[in-house]
Amino acid sequence: MTEVSHGAVDLVEVIRGDRIESVHRGHAVICDGRGEVIEAWGDPGAVIYPRSSCKMIQALPLLESGAGRDLSDARLALACASHQGEAAHVERVRAWLSDLSLGEADLRCGAHMPYAETAAAELIRADETPCQLHNNCSGKHAGFLMLSRHLGAGPEYVEPDHPVQLAVRRTFEEVTGMESPGYGIDGCSAPNFATRLDALGRAMGAFAAARPDGDARASAMARLTRAMATEPMLVAGTGRACTDLMDAMDGRVAVKTGAEAVFVAILPELDRGVALKIVDGATRASEAVIAALLVRLGALSAEAPVARRLMHGPIVNRRGIETGRMQVRLG
Repeated sequence: MTEVSHGAVDLVEVIRGDRIESVHRGHAVICDGRGEVIEAWGDPGAVIYPRSSCKMIQALPLLESGAGRDLSDARLALACASHQGEAAHVERVRAWLSDLSLGEADLRCGAHMPYAETAAAELIRADETPCQLHNNCSGKHAGFLMLSRHLGAGPEYVEPDHPVQLAVRRTFEEVTGMESPGYGIDGCSAPNFATRLDALGRAMGAFAAARPDGDARASAMARLTRAMATEPMLVAGTGRACTDLMDAMDGRVAVKTGAEAVFVAILPELDRGVALKIVDGATRASEAVIAALLVRLGALSAEAPVARRLMHGPIVNRRGIETGRMQVRLG
């Protein structure tokens, strides 16, 4: 697999005092609705794992199969979510599974403490341990279970040769326009298919160009984009960049992060898709660059509080004293 560091460029500088203390390097692309690269930084051909940034692609078979035809925007947003494990997330996933006559034990994502500090503290105070519903990917897995039932397939839906994952891979390769060179196992145990960064951008461009009155795939893409953009709290949660960015753009844009500093954006009004990867996996850098690209495209005001926070900081110490800032370099 191509090294993601090959051809990477400086994208974010971290400044303390009057010196550059750290530099984050990476790759980014902006594509149009036809999949053409409009602008690029670094190496558009870098092969990456998209991680959770591609959850809207993984959810496409759920809609295209007809299994999720009647799902609400809230449940579709959860299918695309990397959530905080807050009550709004956990209880909605629990209810979804209950409607399928399934439960937490049917999930295959594993358990971890809620990412939300308040939700984690509540569990600790109650002397309870987290369950799989708290996993940030539990909504995606509820969607996998719904698709598996529709296909009449077995319970081990995360296995690479399971009909659910075969459908996901086929769809992933179709919308990215290339055969995946392989997969790694994601944190939630599902396979994560590698692709080129420009191919991921091409897929986001296709989502941006999709309309509700299009063919089955376009309609599914449009529904998922709308669900994410109109239910930002369910896609991530309190204080998260995905939620705060979508809130600031009033439901006009869908954005999604992935582990190891991947980020994508879908901009239907501008017919643009964005994909980026920071080589060192730093979340602060991927959040800074996605905010800067959204500002560059005119979708986000540079003066919006979330834009200023993500792109610049400031960086403060334990006493609240400002010690530095960040600076995005897009040329």
